[in-house]
Amino acid sequence: MREEFQADLTEVSRLLVTMAESVRAALRKATTALLTADLKAAESVIQRDADVDEIHLQVEAKVADTIARQAPVAVDLRRVITALHISSDLERMGDLAEHVAKTAARRHPSPAVPAELRPVFKQMAEVADQMAEKITAVLADPDPVRAGELEKDDDAIDDLERELFRIMLADDWPYGAETAIDGALLGRFYERFADHAVNIAEHTIYLVTGQNS
Repeated sequence: MREEFQADLTEVSRLLVTMAESVRAALRKATTALLTADLKAAESVIQRDADVDEIHLQVEAKVADTIARQAPVAVDLRRVITALHISSDLERMGDLAEHVAKTAARRHPSPAVPAELRPVFKQMAEVADQMAEKITAVLADPDPVRAGELEKDDDAIDDLERELFRIMLADDWPYGAETAIDGALLGRFYERFADHAVNIAEHTIYLVTGQNS
């Protein structure tokens, strides 16, 4: 029975790593679509979001089945419930990448963001990508120390979002309200992507240590 339970957990872990890899790839491609007006890249992200949703359902089904068959308690129960929380955060990260791609597709053939904002979004995407990479690593090999690094990364995203608003709210902003609204929403998508990565890091820390970060 114990070996069967460990096999279930291994399968859940594999699914979570696959989700993390997928949402990282999705945001990278969505950013390409955003900064280069690449409609094909945007459409690819939108179409493949269903793959992440499907894995999320697989995790939910596997966890439910494991609980029903194994009736885990204490630490074992914490492991399967934590997997559910992580899967939900990853699913939401995939949705946020899709939101970025949809914005790029909606504005095509024009770029969704003006030249003045592209350096900030490029930096936000780079930090978010680093966070997604770390999440993939800690899901494959839970490490509370590396997971703890995500808080600092999230602070960098927050700083960049503030820089974004500083540019858009300046008196010499040369574009209209619609472009500013797009910029604000896009900044929010990247900021929330990072927040969900931090949530996963916190779940991982709790899983390993039994303590909230």
